[in-house]
Amino acid sequence: MFIRTRAAIRSIFLSALALGACGLANAAITTDLSYVNMQSQAFSRFRNWVDQAVGGNPGYEFSANDAVVMFRLTNQSQYCILARNMVEAQVATAEAAIAANQNPEVAHDSYLYAGAMIGDLALTYDWCSTYVSASQRTRWSAYAERTISNIWYPNAAQWGTRPASWSGWGTNDPANNYYYSFLRATMYWALASGSSTWTTYLQTQKLPPLEDYFATLIGGGSEEGTGYGTSHHKLFELYRVWRDSTGTDLANANSHLTDTISYWLHATVPTRNRFAPYGDQSRSSNPEFYDYHRHLLLEARYLTSSPAARDLASWWINHNSVQQMASGFNYRDDLLPPGTSSTLPAAPLTYRAAGVGHLFTRTSWETGATWLSFSAGSYSQSHAHQDQGSFTLFSGDWLAVTENIWSHSGIQQGTEVHNVVRFVRNGANVRQREPSVSSMNITQQGPGPGEVHVTGNLSAAYIAGQGVNSWQRSLDFTGTRLLVTDQFSVLSGTTAIFQVNTPTQPIITGNTAKAGGLTIRVLQPANATLSAVNWRNVDSDFLAGWKLEVQGGSTNTGFVVEMTMGEAIFTSSFDP
Repeated sequence: MFIRTRAAIRSIFLSALALGACGLANAAITTDLSYVNMQSQAFSRFRNWVDQAVGGNPGYEFSANDAVVMFRLTNQSQYCILARNMVEAQVATAEAAIAANQNPEVAHDSYLYAGAMIGDLALTYDWCSTYVSASQRTRWSAYAERTISNIWYPNAAQWGTRPASWSGWGTNDPANNYYYSFLRATMYWALASGSSTWTTYLQTQKLPPLEDYFATLIGGGSEEGTGYGTSHHKLFELYRVWRDSTGTDLANANSHLTDTISYWLHATVPTRNRFAPYGDQSRSSNPEFYDYHRHLLLEARYLTSSPAARDLASWWINHNSVQQMASGFNYRDDLLPPGTSSTLPAAPLTYRAAGVGHLFTRTSWETGATWLSFSAGSYSQSHAHQDQGSFTLFSGDWLAVTENIWSHSGIQQGTEVHNVVRFVRNGANVRQREPSVSSMNITQQGPGPGEVHVTGNLSAAYIAGQGVNSWQRSLDFTGTRLLVTDQFSVLSGTTAIFQVNTPTQPIITGNTAKAGGLTIRVLQPANATLSAVNWRNVDSDFLAGWKLEVQGGSTNTGFVVEMTMGEAIFTSSFDP
């Protein structure tokens, strides 16, 4: 990721102070900001953040978008002056790079940051139009048009007269977070410039696949997991901009946005400060809540047409560990109203997100509840993991969880770090197959609180003939007890290893191991061998964590393992 030096940013801001103009043009980007409470603490934080930048001391990742929104709210010229000069610096720097036969910053990392950069340009071009000279408008327009054309037509991309083709990564995949950045650049510029070409392109080529895709994700969530899946906070923001500007309600065209409120409610562990760690966790390997999660639910709450879902979102926003944005560059997002719900509306203890293949259940909505998640569904994205068939247990703290959360990188994807049956052939782990879709069937819910009996068929996650012919896993969860039953068929020469990753060292006695508040007893095979792996001795990327491995049995066709939970040991929780 390209990051300007603080000195360079400061220079841009100081130069802005010497320039001026006035006026408020009619905007084609007609985002409704009437929700902003200008008497709130959130607004005061945001204004101080922007005024600090006006004073020549911008915070990390301050954007022209921040300045333009403040102008829109106050009609004070210093904010447009600032935004205008920031965008001019972006364009001038790009022009210099192009003249030197280099790709400009906007093309870096496969155009990932084009959404933010062209979005800043478009909003300033539109809302601060009388502050932008005719020659600037011409140059900005040429730069924006070339950027967007390069994005959607990668084989024909060029800068100046120099061909600059690129991979086109994510341009045809609505599940990919890059796609949302590309949409942002195109939407904002189409609206700001009044381009019928790009508006038509969005309406006929890019938005219909987006709608169709999310209509398949029943239950909400993201196929990229819960790390990169937070990119939906920017997607939902685009829904709001497009609705306000065109009248087209993408947010409620299908159930995904509304379902995602329930998804995150259930993916949150009982202590309300962490979440199910599905997929890469590159921002922080420890799945703790951050501003992006708050923004995601703020946008979803504001946009959903369901009053019940709105109440659920409000309760979640007001009862988790992030009660205001931590980073200044997210203060603008905190202007959205959180609602005032203080009582959890009626919500089931068990929830299945069928589209992504995640199941969540808990014994109650109290912070001391026991919580279980299970994965059996889609595996199709580069940030997703080989975790089909995995489970996670939480009671006061993690009892059994992917080892990835104790890695430095947060991107350990292999079967070896997940609570699955790992299959080994010729000394190598048999990979789960991408793309693939495993299936899940809930055979019984209740009668106990959070009680669930579920079976996952994970056979599709493996390529037939490469070691694993079939694998079926059943979970019987009754709150204090989880029984895991595995049945599989493997080729001769393939070894099956049942594994559970735990925060603390498993103490092994015969066919039983105890790790913290979790007791693990192997019921089948009778002659199983149990061993403990210290992850810090495996790879320097791992900072902590242990794994219990179970092997043995002459038939090599299955395992039955019982796990019982003792009293919860609370290490951290949030209950305002």
